[in-house]
Amino acid sequence: MATTPHELRVREARHQFFDRGESADIELPQEVLRSWLRCRDSSVDYRDDGRGDPEGRSGLDLARERSQSLLSNAAGIMEHVFEQIRASGSMVILADSQGMILHSMGDPDFVSRAQRVALQPGSSWSESVRGTNAIGTTLVEAAPVEVNGAEHFLDRNGILTCSASPVFNPRGEIEGVLDISGDYRGNQRHTLGLARLAAQLLEKRLFEIEFARELLIAFHNRPECVGGLQEGLLAVSPEGRVVGANPVARALLGVKQGGMVCGEFGTLFRLPFGTFIDRCSRDVCSLQALELRGGEPLYARIRGRVPTVGQANSRSDAGGQGEARSTSGAGEPAGRNPPCDRRSGRATLECLSTGDARLQLALDRAARIMGKDIPLLIQGESGVGKELFARAFHYSSPHQDGPFVAVNCAAIPENLIESELFGYVGGAFTGARREGAVGKIQQAHGGTLFLDEIGDMPLAMQARLLRVLQERCVTPVGAQRNVPVDITLVCATHRVLRESVRNGSFREDLYYRVNGLTVTLPPLRDRSDIRSIVAIILASEVDPARGEVTISEQVLDFFERYPWPGNVRQLQNVIRVAVALLDDDECEILPLHLPEELFGSDPMDDAESGQASAVAASSLAAAAVPVQVAAGRSLDEIELDAISRVMLEEGGNVSAAARRLGISRNTLYRKIGRMK
Repeated sequence: MATTPHELRVREARHQFFDRGESADIELPQEVLRSWLRCRDSSVDYRDDGRGDPEGRSGLDLARERSQSLLSNAAGIMEHVFEQIRASGSMVILADSQGMILHSMGDPDFVSRAQRVALQPGSSWSESVRGTNAIGTTLVEAAPVEVNGAEHFLDRNGILTCSASPVFNPRGEIEGVLDISGDYRGNQRHTLGLARLAAQLLEKRLFEIEFARELLIAFHNRPECVGGLQEGLLAVSPEGRVVGANPVARALLGVKQGGMVCGEFGTLFRLPFGTFIDRCSRDVCSLQALELRGGEPLYARIRGRVPTVGQANSRSDAGGQGEARSTSGAGEPAGRNPPCDRRSGRATLECLSTGDARLQLALDRAARIMGKDIPLLIQGESGVGKELFARAFHYSSPHQDGPFVAVNCAAIPENLIESELFGYVGGAFTGARREGAVGKIQQAHGGTLFLDEIGDMPLAMQARLLRVLQERCVTPVGAQRNVPVDITLVCATHRVLRESVRNGSFREDLYYRVNGLTVTLPPLRDRSDIRSIVAIILASEVDPARGEVTISEQVLDFFERYPWPGNVRQLQNVIRVAVALLDDDECEILPLHLPEELFGSDPMDDAESGQASAVAASSLAAAAVPVQVAAGRSLDEIELDAISRVMLEEGGNVSAAARRLGISRNTLYRKIGRMK
């Protein structure tokens, strides 16, 4: 291949800089020359082999943990970018604010070549380690940078062409870098622009998540830019206080990079906030005219739900500008959620708020992404209520009127899971129905797809699911065309998916696709709201026609001390059994109404069963019947004698006798049977 003019210029520049020690009149992009000077001042050796890896795998795990939100939100964007450059000998890279590569994807042939120069997850590409390169230099310059071929400071990195753009968080700080790298001979002029667009899309997503509970106002001085990546975004509280602005908004408002925008809406714009809200509520589709205090015209609309006219009550503030009062943030769905009635199966996230701090954190985090194209991953032990949480998320979201389709990936046989998820056309395989079948993914169109125990999904299906999530289309088994689907994805697992990725049982690319936001539900034994949970479950299990049923303090104390290996599911079964054991004239659940297995020997944990037995023993002691012990009598004989005496005293009333003896009616019936 012939040497290009660019290569000749860079060769001459390297000769002047490295051999002669000159830095003036070198024909290089200014950001590259500045980087070369910094590297020389920092004693970086351009002949370094670049193989040093100061972090390694353990450092990578820590870096990914620190940048979880960045990583999970970037995954889908990176997939989209890679689809645009597939088969071009390139790769897409995400690095954190320190230059550590967190994630990458690319053409296999180039990925293997890139690994020879440590262009891979776990390696640091800061300037201090790798010299001039797009990732490290972008972090220093705080601006998009392209480094081609021998412009790299290290000789061995001259095989690369790299285009990178910084990703700013809602506070105006660099959160990370998106980079597109390839063979230096295949440099394309549009690559830097593609990296910038991807970074802007990621910034926008991070901003929307950060301020999901606030009103988001999109604006620009050109009306055609509102609704696109170039729009400015302001986050405003329901009272009219500006709490955030994205980079475009800061530029339009004349705020320097890194500066913050704060204060009242009226200090920025001439139009009172209440008036703006009322105009938007009357015409949600049209752009509203705004003027900055300096007179510059803008065009704006509210993103998401617009408060109604009655919610935006203007009042005068110190600056003479109106503010709006609203009962809820724009990030919340329209106020059509039904009251908290678990019998209807339409409980919302608000219904699950029962006072436990760890659970409340999960609820608050989930509420922030409602209505966004961000998948939710629910982790927790079996029985903690992962499906209930998923349903509550669905019925709190804008898709609440769409279907909620649940699939237990661990319960479907491996040979059937493909047709169950994707559906099939008639005659697709032996035994298929003539008319075919619609798969679960397609059934969830317009609503929520809940993949329970996704960690148990076969690897082959993981690849197909990844393709569906990337393309938002599903191809039924035996079909020739794709069917578009619009779904909100919620997944759940009792496994630690990160460990599954490490041992190869779960695809890493799928992990980052489903792990948009992870919430972990605490086990029942660690929760501080057990009494509230008991009250909710009891209300749902008792027939209203029966009248009020209460639970004794002794039982409630036991519930708070019991370890609940089966979590909320076990507690619900215990209360259901206790209610069923109540006689018609009984209205209080006592220890004798609890299932016997709570007090018996538990092979899973002798200490736990011993604790339960102690509670049972105390209830028996409270109802003890004085029995005269004669020498030479066995314990069985004493027990049967006590039962006989109590039955006589209670006139044969089994429930009353069981209450006095502190045992359940079933136990008493069994013991009576031994007397016959």
